Amino acid sequence: MLNMSTPSELKSPCVPRNGMVKLPPQPNGLGSASITKGTPAAKNRLCQSSSVPGILPPLSLPYHLDPLNPLGSLPTAASLLGPDLDHSPLTALKPPLRQVPLTLPKPHLPLTLPLALLLPLERQLALDEKLLNRLLWYFTTAEKCVLAQVCRTWRKVLYQPKFWEGVTPILHAKELYALLPSGEKEFVSLQAFALRGFQAFCLVGVSDLDICEFIDNYPLSKKGVKSVSLKRSTITDAGLEVMLEQMQGLMHLELAGCNDFTEAGLWSSLNARLTSLSVSDCINVADDAIAAISQLLPNLSELSLQAYHVTDTAMAYFTAKQGYTTHTLRLHSCWEITNHGVVNMVHSLPNLTALSLSGCSKITDDGVELVAENLRKLRSLDLSWCPRITDMALEYIACDLHKLEELVLDRCVRVTDTGLGYLSTMSSLRSLYLRWCCQVQDFGLQHLFGMRSLRLLSLAGIHSISLSVCLSLSLARSLYVSLSLSLAGIHSISLTLSASLLSLSLCLSLSLSHSLSVCLSLCLTLSMSLCFPFLSLCLSVSHSQFNSRGFIVMGNICLHCQSK
Repeated sequence: MLNMSTPSELKSPCVPRNGMVKLPPQPNGLGSASITKGTPAAKNRLCQSSSVPGILPPLSLPYHLDPLNPLGSLPTAASLLGPDLDHSPLTALKPPLRQVPLTLPKPHLPLTLPLALLLPLERQLALDEKLLNRLLWYFTTAEKCVLAQVCRTWRKVLYQPKFWEGVTPILHAKELYALLPSGEKEFVSLQAFALRGFQAFCLVGVSDLDICEFIDNYPLSKKGVKSVSLKRSTITDAGLEVMLEQMQGLMHLELAGCNDFTEAGLWSSLNARLTSLSVSDCINVADDAIAAISQLLPNLSELSLQAYHVTDTAMAYFTAKQGYTTHTLRLHSCWEITNHGVVNMVHSLPNLTALSLSGCSKITDDGVELVAENLRKLRSLDLSWCPRITDMALEYIACDLHKLEELVLDRCVRVTDTGLGYLSTMSSLRSLYLRWCCQVQDFGLQHLFGMRSLRLLSLAGIHSISLSVCLSLSLARSLYVSLSLSLAGIHSISLTLSASLLSLSLCLSLSLSHSLSVCLSLCLTLSMSLCFPFLSLCLSVSHSQFNSRGFIVMGNICLHCQSK
């Protein structure tokens, strides 16, 4: 029979001696236990009542305690941490600390509570689905894939579709088949994807047969898949027709690097339910493909096209209904499109809010003037890699596009400081990209000081800009800046800067042009302090990596600044 001790017979709570902490006998009949050496912080925590909130298991969890426990199915604080705590019911208890005996360096010594009692408590907490549903939100997609392999309960929780919204699995053709012992290939099971409710897939290097197998083996392919991206695939006109006929829920389609389908395949397969279409690097796409898109997709809201053989004529094919529904048009590297094509486009699609003419090298200032006068609803405009654009085009933009929030002028080599003076009057502009605009200098950046809405400024590749002007611009405005500058011994530095009046964070990516005779990896640390009236800066350089030829390919410089 167990000997029970009364509170009056208990000794002083905890007396550390020679690095040891001894707990007095427990009033719940579980006996006493000694605790091995620990850190001073651990001993102090055990010798006083806890005022730090701990984690209590849910009240609904089953506790298999000793029948002699006077509180029945719930442990008292004294039974967990010693008699120096209250002997009151759980509703009046202070939250207990973490169970120290479970992490002791000498597990052969007796514990405060038996392992048979403590382990089920933690197991129940780790398997509580309500807790897991809230906890697992904080992990990335890659981490969720690993955590789903911990146990069946975690997999059951993580396989809920809510944890995978917005995620697109990428499946390569070689991953779609498993090799059987007989040497034959069998299509892999896609049941795990169906449990997670994936509605978008990216298929790489697939053929017509692979697409048919995917449709037959994925339970949600008929009506559950909303978006499909085919990259570097050998899909033909027949495969494209079968896919769009079978997948009744498909609304977004991307074809990239698919050179086996033709314009005839588009005429026979495109369905009116498609609202977003992207075609890039497909050699058989020309004006007739645009005609098929405009005639067969009346509900098209977004079109992205990269085709080298599309001409000005194709821009006149868009119907009146698409003029109301289409709000995004991206024309990448359409070299044959000129200002005449822009005329057709602005009259066919007057409600565009996002337009990209990136790489349309024949567009001039006159074309930009047509865009500014007729597309007043534009919020995003991309004119990168248009070498004929000058400061005059920026004047048209500043005068007419009052709702513009993003402007991309990368590689517009004729843009100068005068053009930035025009842009400084735009009150709604939030993002401005001037990468590799080599004629922009410090004087032009000073025009941007008054742009209160500007939040992102990209200046990478401009070697004529000084760091001091960028710092002044960032400190005067709450701004995120990306730039490039030249220093002694350094060929190019790509700089990313985020700043406000009270704090500054600066990150640089650099590449050096000098070569070494051997392949090596270099780790360099450099500290530099600069003092400003309200600012303290610390610069550190780390991680420079060399390729097989001995050139540094990438490095990172982090500069963190805080106000004094």
